[in-house]
Amino acid sequence: MSIDLSRAASFMAAYGRVLDRRRFELARGNDTADTRAAVLAAIGGYRNPDGGYGWGLEPDLRARESQPGGALHALEAIADAAPATSPHAVALLDWLQSVTLPDGGLPFALPLGDPTACAPFWVQANPRESSLQITAAVAAQAHRAARSDENLRDHPWLATATRYCFEAIRAIDEAPFAYVLSFALQFLDVADSHPEAHELLEHLAPYVPPDGAVPVAGGAEGETLHLLDFAPEPGRPVRALLDDRAVADDLDRLERGQRPDGGWAVDFTSYSPAAELEWRGHTTVRAVAVLRMNGR
Repeated sequence: MSIDLSRAASFMAAYGRVLDRRRFELARGNDTADTRAAVLAAIGGYRNPDGGYGWGLEPDLRARESQPGGALHALEAIADAAPATSPHAVALLDWLQSVTLPDGGLPFALPLGDPTACAPFWVQANPRESSLQITAAVAAQAHRAARSDENLRDHPWLATATRYCFEAIRAIDEAPFAYVLSFALQFLDVADSHPEAHELLEHLAPYVPPDGAVPVAGGAEGETLHLLDFAPEPGRPVRALLDDRAVADDLDRLERGQRPDGGWAVDFTSYSPAAELEWRGHTTVRAVAVLRMNGR
């Protein structure tokens, strides 16, 4: 099998937002200082004066206010652009620290001034309750970005969030919700400089199916998180939980996912026409990046 990068590029040109078109250039191997700078510049349009990110950077969260979901996607793009660093990254972690709850976790979402086209789970989130799902997701991307930015590595928010995640993951004593499991595994994999991360990966191992496919309870019909969602990178600690054959099979699945229009699709519900296309662009970037880093 193989993918058609030319068709993928055409799909991104036709439908991708500027940020994902810039990230696609990195994913396809156009790894230059100018490309990395362009990725960082493209995030700027979503930035708020408080240092956080909103404005639909999370496609199903269209509200303008800064949100943990916006921080997740901003840090993902900042990490992608490494070793280039963002002059706004420290301010983002400062903002995260300002909205972190007393137990060290982030709320799933903050109150929205205008919920138009926002997914119900964002609108209905309790801003006074910490969420392992979003905290682990944001902290994982912060750890990725911190590999190239010592200012992030030494930021107090990252230490606070890391401690919260370790404690919350240790408390898991039954199969967690699919997204909680996936983001917890991603977090532990990238926080591997801490001995606790390796111990807690073993703690979560019984909840990882042999093929790595975890159905999303209450999601869209057929919605499933796959092995490569939480273990995309070869040689990482989380891969030790997985059989090589299962990894190869999931890479085959991802290759087969390219659609005739050149892009990849998602199996979850989008809450606006804009979000549906933006998720496809984001997913196409990730598919190409994952396949490339795995030699496909």
